[in-house]
Amino acid sequence: MKKLLVLLLVLVLSLSLVACSSNTGGKSTDGAKKIGLVISTQTNPFFVSLKEGAEAKAKELGVEIIVLDSQDDPAKEISNMEDLITKGVDLILVNPTDSDAVVNSVRAANDAKIPVITLDRASNGGEVLSHIASDNVAGGKMAGEFIIEKLGGKGNVVELEGIAGTSAARDRGQGFNEAVAGSELKVVAKQTADFDRVKGLDVMENILQSQPDIQALFAHNDEMALGALEAIKASGRDIMVVGFDATDDAVASVNAGEMAATVAQQPTLIGSIGVETAVKSLNGEKVEASIPVELSLVTK
Repeated sequence: MKKLLVLLLVLVLSLSLVACSSNTGGKSTDGAKKIGLVISTQTNPFFVSLKEGAEAKAKELGVEIIVLDSQDDPAKEISNMEDLITKGVDLILVNPTDSDAVVNSVRAANDAKIPVITLDRASNGGEVLSHIASDNVAGGKMAGEFIIEKLGGKGNVVELEGIAGTSAARDRGQGFNEAVAGSELKVVAKQTADFDRVKGLDVMENILQSQPDIQALFAHNDEMALGALEAIKASGRDIMVVGFDATDDAVASVNAGEMAATVAQQPTLIGSIGVETAVKSLNGEKVEASIPVELSLVTK
């Protein structure tokens, strides 16, 4: 009888331990903070740099970081956010594929009491602790003013837009068009190429066929600018190209005298500041609702 009671006691204690371990909700049990990072894509060098900046800062600060790639697919992004919520991470950093599509995921994290910080692209809804990004309106204006200066305030320009619905595309376009509105520059074509190099080439080929008189092109990112540059080279026409992001390929193109300029963001710093801000918040410190990251113009 005594043996039976001992066995029952051991069984009860074992079940209690299992129950305790299963209620951690995926949070780190060794005291280290666990941060989730959902990246829009890893095929774009800009976002690779952002991820690397976040990972380096997480290592420096001794926090665990789980990185998930949304592959530029809003449905995949929803799945990634759900995965991190299920894991019970302490905070989620998200670089949205789309500022509207991410809203429900942000709200789901809000319901789970998991703070959210957005990187580079904002969310159009839900409660966000902080938004860390370049001033994209100022960057678009910087590009527009550079083109105006180089063309003497007159000429025809093409605008290649990023993914519709992203705050980056909206804000860069806004800044550029505000600059153009104060000049005699005319936007003769405006089309989306989804921040993609191949689409940039395809869209620009079509525009070149329909627009015989173009002096300049502004693309919302360097990938589209570099694709469009290939189409321009093939056409034999002389068109000034200005991009945005200052990726390694774009800076090399500027230094080679092919692209005229690119607006330099600091994606590594955006990722780094994201993790730094997350850790500050988790340690009970107050953080700013909006944290701008400095821009500059890269020319030869």
